[in-house]
Amino acid sequence: MEALALPNPSELSPHLLGFLDHRLGTLEDLLTAPNLAVELSKSCSDLDADLAALHRNLKTLIVSWTRRSIAAKTAVLRLNYRLQNLGVLASLSDVVLGQDLPRLSRELLRVEAVRGYAETALRLEALIGDLEDVIFSENVAGTVKQERVIGAVKIVADIDLVLANVAEFHPRWRRLLNSVDDRVEKALSVLRTRVVANHRTLLSSLGWPPKLSVSKIENGGVSAIPNPLMLMRGEKRESYSQSFVALCALQHVREKRRHSDDLGFKAKLWAIDELVSPIASRSEYHFSKWVDQPEFIFALVRKITSDFAVGVEEVLQPLIDEARLVGCSAKEAWVSAMVQMLSGFLGHRVFSVLAQRYKEKEKKLEVGSSWLHLIDLIVAFNKQMQSLVNSESYLLASELDRFEGFSGGLSVLSIVCDRLDWLNIWAKIELRDAWKKLKAELKDDRAWLVESKKGVDVLTNKETERFLLSTREDHRAPVIAESALKMAWEMIDRGQTLPAILPRIQFIRSTAARFLWYFLNVLLLRWKGTDLSPENPDDETLMRACGLINAAGYCEFKLQQWSDDVNFLEMKMAETESKNPVKDNTNDHSCFFDEEIKSLDELETNWLMEIVANLLRQFELLSWEYMENLKHFDQEQNRFCPTTTSAAMDLAISHDLIEALDALRSQLLVIERSLNTRDFLDLWRSIAEGLDHFIFSSIFGIDIRFSEEGVNQIGADMRALFSVFQPFCARPEAFFPCIRDSLRLLEMDKGGVKYLQAVLSSDENRIKCLRSCGISHVSFDQVEKILRNRKF
Repeated sequence: MEALALPNPSELSPHLLGFLDHRLGTLEDLLTAPNLAVELSKSCSDLDADLAALHRNLKTLIVSWTRRSIAAKTAVLRLNYRLQNLGVLASLSDVVLGQDLPRLSRELLRVEAVRGYAETALRLEALIGDLEDVIFSENVAGTVKQERVIGAVKIVADIDLVLANVAEFHPRWRRLLNSVDDRVEKALSVLRTRVVANHRTLLSSLGWPPKLSVSKIENGGVSAIPNPLMLMRGEKRESYSQSFVALCALQHVREKRRHSDDLGFKAKLWAIDELVSPIASRSEYHFSKWVDQPEFIFALVRKITSDFAVGVEEVLQPLIDEARLVGCSAKEAWVSAMVQMLSGFLGHRVFSVLAQRYKEKEKKLEVGSSWLHLIDLIVAFNKQMQSLVNSESYLLASELDRFEGFSGGLSVLSIVCDRLDWLNIWAKIELRDAWKKLKAELKDDRAWLVESKKGVDVLTNKETERFLLSTREDHRAPVIAESALKMAWEMIDRGQTLPAILPRIQFIRSTAARFLWYFLNVLLLRWKGTDLSPENPDDETLMRACGLINAAGYCEFKLQQWSDDVNFLEMKMAETESKNPVKDNTNDHSCFFDEEIKSLDELETNWLMEIVANLLRQFELLSWEYMENLKHFDQEQNRFCPTTTSAAMDLAISHDLIEALDALRSQLLVIERSLNTRDFLDLWRSIAEGLDHFIFSSIFGIDIRFSEEGVNQIGADMRALFSVFQPFCARPEAFFPCIRDSLRLLEMDKGGVKYLQAVLSSDENRIKCLRSCGISHVSFDQVEKILRNRKF
């Protein structure tokens, strides 16, 4: 039997020699030669079948095009023949042209469309064939080189340009678009699998992941973790760089195909995920031991993230820039991947267990404590990670007093946003804990003390500054109001670390907003327990009532201040849009805490009016005898008592009015020391307005005649009333307009009275005349009555 002669190696192509060296490098490989032959035969058969199918498809398209072309040619010949016989068929020319030219035009357009479709299909088929050849040849060779991946990426880019043109100018070719897109995606999936597998092998050869030393972490110490990325040298560094760039380029083309409108690269980096994935596998063992001590879990993740952040940025950022991933940060991608690794473990191994145990009634307190401790660790960890991304050193995290607007990738709390049942559990635990703390403080009576103002304010050039209230001391609110607002803000601050805005809104509504309604109810119940009675005036009761008004006013001020913050404005807009996505909400001017602010303002106003009504009623009771003995104003002999209410008021006033004025003065001073300046301004002005109306209707509005001595007496009594309000304004009589006008009328001489009566009876220039006399708040009838009752 004649032996078969082997071909001369020099006659073989370099590609074939490389293939043989790879697959038949050892004697053991020769044993697999039959299997290799079968594999090659099958590959050749598949290629022959694909080629035959391509030929059949091409023939079909050519036949279709030829048929269309012959039909068009026939139509053109027919038209040419008819044009040559135009003289004979002159009478029928209009009909011929009217019928054949539109049909010919449509036929030509149809042929052109078929030709364009065939050319596009053939071009796409050729490009896809080149892409599959690249991937298939790599699959046979068993290795993936950077130039091959870059070549495949360029082919995909060319395919996408053709598809974009088709989508813009030929939207009816949807089947062609879908068919090509499916084949490209399948090819890219195969290529990604090969590239990722080779990348993992390369990482393993570099010693990744590094060994994790956790003994010092458990003992509260810190040990540095060596970074293999910083130790790469020479050929290893070059190989890793090429593999990293190839993986980034492949991801870039995939993301660009899916999000063609994005200007920047916003997806997670596959290459960074390949760094984190083995770390997660190695860390899970330690995490499982520390489920009941989560602070160790956060310490280890924080240590790994910070130790490798510098190396990741220095080594990988240039490679990312080389791959042209616009807007992609290596450090941020690294931190985000580590955060999501931690989130995955906490979600599956910690939060899920706590949520299940929370359903058991006897374990709710224990679960609540563990849950809040875990949230505290997460909030602190989130701030440290954000600081690590935004600064050169994570140690600056301690300088962050407030953190808002975490992106989803940089917040562990993203797992809570995805599970609204966990969000509800967290909200219930936070609300219960805050309410428990508030009830403990409510038991201390000192929490309701109001810091009374010492003495009476002296009028200065900066009078308006007294009414610009900002701090709790300015509002004279009790300490409990500050404590309640602090508890509410702590819940808001923790809720603001949620990366998604709608879960953030839901959490704040379920915790801080509901807690504020609880505190509002506490204020309301305490007010109901305040016995404001005109029969039994009590300074302590007045101070207690003022404290509640101050608390409501301070809470209203702080809620308005919070609502004006840009974060709450954004949340209010998002909340409104989520409730009314179709309705135009541009005219909605309500704020985030609009309902709470309105309720507090209503309580504050109602309570102020209740104090005003109480003081007016008390004045009415104490001045009853004075109002019953008004006839003495008609007597010629004055019956005044030379008693004075104070050294500052050396006026002879009626004895029956002294007690009412002294009680009013003392209670106004008590309120002035206890109530905030803005509300006290409204209060004493309201009281003055009420007294003005009461006294005018009780004295000057009835038929009581006034003698000369009576006018002097009523003047002294009213000026004594004005002096009660002297500490609060420079001209108190301005706030008693009806009484002031009445006194002016009574103090006119006889000639002036007669002249004014004549003017009023003539109906000419009455208003102008009254204005010239300083009378503007008393009606014509009342003026006539007062003048008529003046006795000379």
